[in-house]
Amino acid sequence: MASEIEKYKREFLEYLEIEKGSSLKTVENYERYLTRFFKFSKTEKIKDITDEKVREFRLFLNRQSGTKVRGQISATMKKNTQNYYLIALRVFLKYLIKREISALSPDRIELAKIKERSLDLITGEELGRLLSGPNGTDLKNLRDKAILELFFSTGLRVSELSSLNKDLDLSKGEFSIRGKGEKVRVVFLSDTAKKAIKEYLAKRKDMEEAMFIQLSKISKSKATRLTPRSLERIVKYYAIKAGISKKVTPHIIRHSFATDLLQNGADIRSVQMMLGHSNISTTQIYTHITDKQLLEVHKKFHSRK
Repeated sequence: MASEIEKYKREFLEYLEIEKGSSLKTVENYERYLTRFFKFSKTEKIKDITDEKVREFRLFLNRQSGTKVRGQISATMKKNTQNYYLIALRVFLKYLIKREISALSPDRIELAKIKERSLDLITGEELGRLLSGPNGTDLKNLRDKAILELFFSTGLRVSELSSLNKDLDLSKGEFSIRGKGEKVRVVFLSDTAKKAIKEYLAKRKDMEEAMFIQLSKISKSKATRLTPRSLERIVKYYAIKAGISKKVTPHIIRHSFATDLLQNGADIRSVQMMLGHSNISTTQIYTHITDKQLLEVHKKFHSRK
């Protein structure tokens, strides 16, 4: 027979999936975070979740080895990773209170302080070189040109671009995309992006529905849709070709999309909607990039020269 905590955990995960519309990946992550806490704290009942148990769990997380990246293991688990566990527990407790079940207050759980996130960016000149990388008229160059222009025009996530089909209505210059958490938003095509896609699709002679496919497999019975990893490799190839020494990924182009809008006067709420961010605090990281513009405005317009 399942314990009380297992019963409520299962109902909470079902609530996330059905009522909140969370993706299965999100539900799996919450289950993993909560299970680790319950196993560590030997929690079987809701009343077993106490300040002391949470404190001990935080110490436990902070003493775990970090993940291995590029052959090196960080000393301890990163603060933001620790926070994923704490956020999951906090959301679980909020759910219990919503159901009028007596439980530890979610406000009792404070997140670990993390350093202000910094953005990896490329300059406008580097971006220009990157976008002009595919310059041939063959199908591969036309495909890659469409990929890069579409990334910069829309700010799409790599998984979102990978999911596109070639039945897009290009006449409107906009289309809807289903992003994180199954949320639908509208993204917009620049004239350059629209032209690149049209030229690429005009060259396609296959019957596959995917917008972007592996060209090496096009002659076989069924072509393969480009995966997010394949798209990352394409971006990396043109970054190297453009002589950009720093790491460039589709997400870096997404950063460039956002900062380009803000630097040209777009308001942060509009940028939030175009990026598909649920919370504006996620978008506010980009405002730091435009701080240097504020300095120039202050120098130019402040009365006490």
